[in-house]
Amino acid sequence: MSDAEIKLRKSVDEYELDDQQQVALNKLLASCHSHLEKCDNELITRAFKLCCKSHVDVKRASGEPYYQHPVEVARIMAEEFNIDDVSVAAALLHDTVEDTTVTLGYIETLFGETVKNLIDGLTKILGVFENRDTKQAETFMKLLLSMADDIRVVLIKFADRLHNMRTINHLSKQRQLNKATETMELYAPLAHRFGLFKIKNELEDLCFKVIDPNSFKFIVRKLKEKKEAREEFIDEFMSPVKKELADQDFVFEIKGRPKHIYSIYRKMQMQQKPFEEIYDLFAIRIILEDPHTKEDCWRVYSVITDWYTPIPKRFRDFISVPKANGYQSLHTTVITKKGRKVEVQIRTRKMDYIAEQGVAAHWKYKEGENSGSEQLDKFVHWVRDVLEAPRPDAATEFVKDFQLNLYQDEIYVFTPNGDLKTLPNGASCIDFAFEIHSEIGERSIAAKVNGKMVPLRQKLRSGDQVEIITSNKVNLNPDWMEDVVTHKAKARIRQYIKQKERKIANQGRELWEKRALRGKVEITDQEITKLAKRFNYSDAQELFYEIGSGAFDVAKLYKTVKQLKSKGRLEEDESEWKQTPEEKSEDYYKTARSVGEGKALLVEGELADVKYSYANCCNPIPGDNVIGYLSRNGDVKIHRSNCKNAHHLIRTDGERVVDISWAKNIDTKFLGGIKVIGEDRVGLINDLTEVLSKSLQTNMKSINVSSEDGMFEGLITAYVNDLKHLEKIIQRIERVDGVKNAIRFE
Repeated sequence: MSDAEIKLRKSVDEYELDDQQQVALNKLLASCHSHLEKCDNELITRAFKLCCKSHVDVKRASGEPYYQHPVEVARIMAEEFNIDDVSVAAALLHDTVEDTTVTLGYIETLFGETVKNLIDGLTKILGVFENRDTKQAETFMKLLLSMADDIRVVLIKFADRLHNMRTINHLSKQRQLNKATETMELYAPLAHRFGLFKIKNELEDLCFKVIDPNSFKFIVRKLKEKKEAREEFIDEFMSPVKKELADQDFVFEIKGRPKHIYSIYRKMQMQQKPFEEIYDLFAIRIILEDPHTKEDCWRVYSVITDWYTPIPKRFRDFISVPKANGYQSLHTTVITKKGRKVEVQIRTRKMDYIAEQGVAAHWKYKEGENSGSEQLDKFVHWVRDVLEAPRPDAATEFVKDFQLNLYQDEIYVFTPNGDLKTLPNGASCIDFAFEIHSEIGERSIAAKVNGKMVPLRQKLRSGDQVEIITSNKVNLNPDWMEDVVTHKAKARIRQYIKQKERKIANQGRELWEKRALRGKVEITDQEITKLAKRFNYSDAQELFYEIGSGAFDVAKLYKTVKQLKSKGRLEEDESEWKQTPEEKSEDYYKTARSVGEGKALLVEGELADVKYSYANCCNPIPGDNVIGYLSRNGDVKIHRSNCKNAHHLIRTDGERVVDISWAKNIDTKFLGGIKVIGEDRVGLINDLTEVLSKSLQTNMKSINVSSEDGMFEGLITAYVNDLKHLEKIIQRIERVDGVKNAIRFE
């Protein structure tokens, strides 16, 4: 070590910590010793001191010293992922190179090449999810490359985001929604794909708490109310099973925990049922201690099904065929003698560890006893596969395709030779062909599934054996885009479509240039782009494509150019010839009202003289958490913060999202939807309308009812004052004779 390096190390080692920092260091070291196989105190202490020194006098949004954030990220690395002391040191320093004067060379001198490489990987991927410009795809590729090189890079990134979400309440409402939306759409699905289910669940719940706080609080309250009854039921359910397992000398642990809050909410939305009618609110997990094996899991399954009746369609064997992220477990749903359905999961302790830690567990097994490396290799192969696939021109398309392959359920299909292939649920024979090889996908003309000829578009099911028949030439069909779900297939088909579109656009450009030359018209590319926008095309390329395909007459373009040139208006900026708000039809503003008149909303904290309207996709009412989207015309569209369209706007055009809150005194009526399900009987509709009009003095706009097999389903639209009024209506409707449940209709 050179004199300069010795001096550098000494300057860090001699940095004096204050009392608060020393307490934080001691807690971190204690966590490392409790959760890691080995811990280099000197390494962690030096990294801690450099962290404090480099972030001195810097504060977080909460007002706390900034060093507390990297320290908490390091604790997550130790306590949640249990990786190693090197990743803990890198977590402590993850913001130094990006935010301070510390360099990578400085890091390498003090901590070695491995820590330097981890910091370098983290610095390269900074802003992956924040950037929304054309560089996003390239940045995303860097993330994937960093993950393939060293999985610890992305684990530190997860720990960083997890702590940011835990402390998100210190940010403004708009920044909270931005963070929560991108976390829900990318970090949580990535965590799912990596098998980090514990992290995925917490991220989803933290996001849900920001995006829809009312629903979050409701489910939390309901779970607390049911806690005692739930624990009592689990004890009663497991009592005979426990006794029999103990008699057979099984050593095991039983966990009965509720499913995470967001998953319960999704079930309520998908099934359109109230909380009380969601039966699988929790799962019972039986974990067999070492040295029990997977064969013992089947023995436990036999014991459970001796006592309770299994539902065949709800059985899943993830032990024989693990999920792509390495998850292994037996899942079954059984019915008790009282008719209640219960989900049971059976696994060994090692399987449980992998289920909780996912790819982090595989990394540890590979580094240690060299087992489990097969699953890590599969994951790295998946990353490389994404990198090798043709990339779309638009970053948003790349990210969208990538997302599709993160969260989907899986099916398992076989090649003619019996090789197993894992595909997303909903995959077709075309997806399978591309999974085998890109050239197979491009040249495929037909398929055999289980020995029978089928169309290439046919969806596959688990257990299918698939053979692809190919030709000697490329047979790609743009229409296949609707029939594929995998990133690899979508990317290649999109590339093919783009190539065809470019060819047609070039033909269109040639047609225009010939016409312009014949008429002796000179026009610049910039002027052509302005004209394209005048005709409502995004750019000149799109205009030339329409000309090349015959959808736009080149003579029309020539005539327009001649007219504008004769009037000297060809150079005008687009804002000068776009239609003004006054020229628009009255229908455009038929739902808009001045904020100053109705006083329903506060825009950015003050009453503002702007036009606004309520989004039909989510129909917000006072009491809902809402955001506003400022259009280019200057009016504001109001969305509920949990609306999917709102999430899209936050992600793609976040700078136009404005903070909105409801005014205190609102005298306007709003439309609220209620879905009612119950037993069909004479006079039911009359009873429902009477409850609304007489008991609640509420005006009803419409009611639509359908009846089948003695059951009815109705959709009621009523004028309400606010969310509390709507909830009161729902509670009153539920008391009507024959009504099984009533819920707000989205």
